[in-house]
Amino acid sequence: MNNSPRILVITCAAIAREVNEIRKLNHWSHMDLQAISADLHVTPEKIPQAVANKIDQAKDVYDSIFVAYGDCGTSGELDRLLAERGVSRLPGAHCYDFLAGEKTYASLQNEEPGTFYLTDFLTQHFERLVICTLGLDRFPELLPQYFGHYKRLVYLAQTDSTELTELARKAANRLNLHFEKTFTGSGAMLPVLEAKMQMLAGI
Repeated sequence: MNNSPRILVITCAAIAREVNEIRKLNHWSHMDLQAISADLHVTPEKIPQAVANKIDQAKDVYDSIFVAYGDCGTSGELDRLLAERGVSRLPGAHCYDFLAGEKTYASLQNEEPGTFYLTDFLTQHFERLVICTLGLDRFPELLPQYFGHYKRLVYLAQTDSTELTELARKAANRLNLHFEKTFTGSGAMLPVLEAKMQMLAGI
């Protein structure tokens, strides 16, 4: 693979571990990975420019670039900037789509629209990314305003970790939500990334 085109995958830190595991599984030595802070999901309007900056910095270094992001609340702005640069991304509105798989996620949503989701990453960083970001550490009385319309918390587990499962369960209890767990592994990312890397590498 030494003569393979150099490929850069730009991803959100929330799924960087999963993308890197797929890279190692396939021995993609020609692929590099750069992650952007998951904190930007608090201000999704900043995601498109952050991704665009990474692309602009790397376009003269790599033969091809792929973006491992969903729309992630950017209302199509990410797709607009990617189209301008001739770069594609993972299909789906957000990481729940391609971690759970489109059909599984749609089924979960149809079953209970009032579902709050956690991934491995969000479970590990629940206190910082959910509680502190929403100010619930300082103003716990706001909990019903933020989560009153939710009925359950579904943990989309990429790993079968007892420790993470218990953390997710505690998160559900803290939000006063019914807890459920669905094991996803790397979900739909594996076949999508494999197909994309083969195409970009000209295999």
